[in-house]
Amino acid sequence: QVQLVESGGGLVQPGGSLRLSCAVSGNNFRIFVMGWYRQAPGKQRELVAGITNFGITNYTDSAKGRFTISRDNAKNTVYLQMNKLEPEDTAVYYCNAGFLSLEYWGQGTQVTVSS
Repeated sequence: QVQLVESGGGLVQPGGSLRLSCAVSGNNFRIFVMGWYRQAPGKQRELVAGITNFGITNYTDSAKGRFTISRDNAKNTVYLQMNKLEPEDTAVYYCNAGFLSLEYWGQGTQVTVSS
């Protein structure tokens, strides 16, 4: 069973930065398409950023220019660098790993942007 463990969330002031990490267990990290999702209270979970096993990235419009997703296949880890954070970025952030019909989720990490 593949396990995903997120870390790096917390409380940050508007305009600040955070880097989220997601460590993936097992030996198949390289084949996974990885994604960061978020869910704010009362809202649906949405994709924030994704990265393929070839390193091709995509971002939701609100994340473009502020967030950067990256992966380190040697460490079985995917990152989300978040800069210029806004109160609207407050949510629980989830890591996702996918391959064909298989899909795995982490437990989530809380990000709160507030002064």
